[in-house]
Parts: sequence; structure tokens; C-alpha cells
Amino acid sequence: MLTMPRFKAAAVQAAPAFLDPVATVDKAASLIREAAGNGAGLVAFPEVFVAGYPYWSWITDPIAASPWFEKLIRASILVPGPEIDVVCAAAREAGVHVVIGVNERSPVSFGTLYNTLVFIGPDGQILGKHRKLVPTWAEKMTWAQGDGSTLKVYDTPLGPLGGLACGENTNTLARFALLAQGELVHVASYIALPVAPPDYDMADAIRVRAAAHCFEGKLFTIVSCSTVSDEIIRAMETLVPDARARLERRNSAFSGIVGPDGRTVGAPLIDDEGIVYAEIDLARCIQPKQMHDIIGHYNRFDVFDLRVNARPLQPVRIETDPAVDDDADMGGPARDPSRS
Repeated sequence: MLTMPRFKAAAVQAAPAFLDPVATVDKAASLIREAAGNGAGLVAFPEVFVAGYPYWSWITDPIAASPWFEKLIRASILVPGPEIDVVCAAAREAGVHVVIGVNERSPVSFGTLYNTLVFIGPDGQILGKHRKLVPTWAEKMTWAQGDGSTLKVYDTPLGPLGGLACGENTNTLARFALLAQGELVHVASYIALPVAPPDYDMADAIRVRAAAHCFEGKLFTIVSCSTVSDEIIRAMETLVPDARARLERRNSAFSGIVGPDGRTVGAPLIDDEGIVYAEIDLARCIQPKQMHDIIGHYNRFDVFDLRVNARPLQPVRIETDPAVDDDADMGGPARDPSRS
């Protein structure tokens, strides 16, 4: 007989220790312990929680912002690496699944960063990672594009788990690619964006995107959004005198859990730091799919054909004699250029 998982999800809404990856992963570990102590089986963290979002790209010009790109490079991490190991250890000790956003440094270049979601199992092992496919608007000054090899859904005891970062949750084909792999638990990681256009309600926009994915795919979404701390504002005031006025705008962050009918489960959290909890029962995904199962009976695969290039994109493919080196596709352990 078919049985469906039930568990408590936790969506963290918090700010990192800005550009301090060591302090930030320590904060993440503390929040994991807190959420697990309150019964959570899955803890979701914001976009690039380790260790901060490049707000400078939105409030000043590229030349003035360039030194801050270097600061972010220095605060970025490798995956796997010592900083994410702290989060993995906390997940293992608490026995919970964790999804956390990080600034991931390229293992072969100091000039390339990825906006990455890391998926961690309750045994502390990294299940995989997803690199944001298309950085949004001003973010193109900071992050490189990910590729289709990280557009995956992970089979977990909590159900099929996937996730996207911020604006990717507006990308219909990226969302469908996850749904088509059976996704039933989706993590949508965001950052607070007070510097959006004046008539743009960021908190409501986040909610709308989560509701759309849930209603279309008949699944649950855990939304985790960062906040803008006074530490971040003071740092940006060194660049732009009116940074505080621009970064303190309300309705800029939304965290919560949305169900397969598109409605929020429980009360969401707007702007303030905290953790939102909700009970998730995947059995609630069954009946709505009788009406609209867009990865099954409610589609026309003879009319529509989506193809995903899941080949990892690499700067070079070095071919050697297979008898000498079976690692022809450079799939071995990454080398950290800072340790050469």
C-alpha cells in the first residue's frame, strides 16, 4: 500500500554574519539545532546565506563595487569544504535534512562564483548542489551561470526534494524540469530585496511565485528568505550615504510554507528574523493531481517536448589513455588553487 511521508518543515528567515563564512556557518549550526529541537525534519536556509548577498551591485556603479566583489570572493567557500562541513556536522548531529544557500567559489578560478544551494542528508552527507542557472538583473555582475547537471531532485525519506534560488522560481521550464523528476518537496531560497522598484512588493512576489509552483505541481514549497541586518546596512553606508533609507524598506522578505492548493500553511514571517514551522503531509498532494497532473495525464507529450542538457560544463576536458587514467572527464576531487 502506498504510504506518504509526514514531517515538520522549518524555514529560516535570518541574516548571515556579513562576509564572515566561519561565523555564518556557526550561526547556521545553531539554527539547525534550534529547529531540530522543535521537531523539524527539514531545515531550509536563505539564498547565499553563506556569507551574504552583493547588495552593492544594486546601489552603486560597477567600478565602486569592484572591491566588494573581491571581499565576496574571499568570503566564498568550496563545496565540499571546511565551512560546509560545519553545517553537515550539525545536520548529522540533529538528524535532519538541510538545504542552504552559499557563495560557491570555483575550484579552479578566483574570479568565478556560483549562487549555489547545497542539499544535505540527515547523515551529514552532501546529497548534491544546485547552481543558479541565470543570475537576476544586477546579480550578473557577481555570479556565473550554472548548468543543467545540477537541476536535480533527490530521493529522500521526506519525499522527492528539489529547490531553486530566488528568481529561478519564475523560470517555468526550470520548475517543470524538477516537477518532471517527481518533485513533491520544493525549497525556494530568497534574499530580501528592499531596493526593488517602488511599486514592487517583494514579500508578495515571493508568495505568488511559491503559490504558483505549488498549485501547478501539487506539491509543498518551503520558502526561506534572508533579512537585511544593521551590519549589512552599515557596510553599505560606506559606499552610499543613503543606504539605510534604501535597505530598510518593509515588505522585503517572506518566509513560510505553501501547500499543494497554493495557500500558505500557518502564518508566514514578514521581514523579521525567526523560524517558521509547518506540518507537511504529502498525502495532500494526491487528490489535487486527479484534476491537474502536469507531469502525467494533464499534459500532451506528443505536442510538447522539453529537453534538458544535463551535461556538466567544464573549462576543459582532458583526454588521456584510459589504461593510464580513467579520470578522463576530470571528475576527481577539486583542487583549491589557494592551497597550491
